[in-house]
This record gives sequence, C-alpha cells and structure tokens, in this order.
Amino acid sequence: MTTALRSLLFVPGGRADMIAKVGRAGADGVVLDLEDAVAATDKDTARATVVDALGSLEVPDGTLVLVRVNATDSPWFAEDVAAVVGTRADGVVLPKLERTDQLAELQGHHLTIIGGLETALGVADARPLLAAGAAMGLVAAYFGAEDFIADMGGRRTPEGTEVLYARSQVALAARLAGVAALDQVVTAVRDDAAFRADAEQARALGYPGKLCIHPAQVPLAHEVFTPSEAEVTHARAVLAASEKGVGLLDGEMVDDVHVRMARATLARAGTRQ
Repeated sequence: MTTALRSLLFVPGGRADMIAKVGRAGADGVVLDLEDAVAATDKDTARATVVDALGSLEVPDGTLVLVRVNATDSPWFAEDVAAVVGTRADGVVLPKLERTDQLAELQGHHLTIIGGLETALGVADARPLLAAGAAMGLVAAYFGAEDFIADMGGRRTPEGTEVLYARSQVALAARLAGVAALDQVVTAVRDDAAFRADAEQARALGYPGKLCIHPAQVPLAHEVFTPSEAEVTHARAVLAASEKGVGLLDGEMVDDVHVRMARATLARAGTRQ
C-alpha cells in the first residue's frame, strides 16, 4: 500500500449486485464483507458469491481490494482465508484483532492485512499489538466504535465522548507503529453533516482516512482528508519562508514543527494529484 487510504468502502459479501457496482464509488479501497454484513446462516453462500464476484470485479487502477474474513475464533475463518487466496483480492481485513497469534495464522499467504481494533482488549493493547503487527503484514488498523462500545457495555451518544479515548489510542498506536489508521464508521448514512463533522474530528486526531458504509460517504471522506488548495498554498509558503530564514508568516511563527506539518500536507496532496 503506497498511499494512505482516505476511504475504505464496505459492501455486503452476499450482495452480488452491490459488489458489481462498488468500483463506481471511487473509494481508495473496497472491502467485500463476510463478517458483520452476513448472517450466520448465509456465510457459505456469501463466501461463494464473493469469490465469484472477484473474478469479474472492475475497480479503478490503484484501488485496494480486500475481503473482510470472519474472526479467527469463528467456524468460518479458515475457509474464508482459503477462498481468498488465489483471487484478485489484495488481502484481507481481520476483525477483532487482539493478539499477534491471530496475525500469525495469515502468514505465508502473502496477503495485505488491515486489522480491526474493536474490543476492549484490542484497544488496550493497541501499541504493542500494532508494533508487532507491522512486521507481520499489517499495513493499517481501523477503530471499530460500535463493537468496542458493545464490548465495554456502554452506549453510543451523538457527542461520541464515550469513544474519544479509544479513538485517540488507536490513532496514536498506529502512528508509532508506522501503519495507517482508519477512523470509525458513521451509521447515519444519509446525514452528510454528521459524517463530515465526524471526519473532521478524525483528521484533527491524526487519522488520514475513514471507514465508509455507503457510497455517498466516499466523496465526503475525500473532501475532508485531501488537503485543500488553500492548505497546499499555505504549506508551500511555509517552506518558502523557512528556506529564507523568515521567522513569521502572516503573523505566525514559522519553526521546525510548522515545516514538518507543511511537508506532511504536501506529501498527502501529492499522492492525489
């Protein structure tokens, strides 16, 4: 994975009609979901649907194609992984990551792995888990707020303060491990304002991208996580000022931290130009 994922769009693995259209959304990555989106009685049928769909799936060049397999302790995990290997899928999304031995079960298959930190244990152990995972094929981690709160016995609120610590913990652990981080879903799929506000908070926390569960959320994610023209212009001005030894730009101090932030902004913008 050479660029950060601004958007990772999930589609139910049992819906061949939706899978066939998933490339039209323009997401940076797509996930054919065999876990939460599929009932227990439909797991085998959905797996067959996903494998068949992968044979003719059309997505834009550079789009990461993944399959979310069922948890390692489920009766479907082994068959899910076996079915994905050999297809055009780039890798798998592993839900409810809590221990490195879960990642070890995927080694040898040469799969790109994105892990879900969505349990109390997974979030609590995020730093050592992601640090070890980075050497085991893990390229990114996402924070799953809904499962996390269910595991905690808490409840979701519009303000989201109940997950702020966990959300921050995952972003921090991913940064230290050198893997990408993907922020929580917004379940109100028709509320653009709610998605945009949640994504803005995620960006402020250091997330470079977000999980999407509806195609309409993809352009909103790209809007928030792609530096604007004004941000790019400012970043270039900061670098120019620093090269001239200028201490102030528009009344604000220009020092090393601002230079590093400017370079990061231009790097994110450069991957999407």
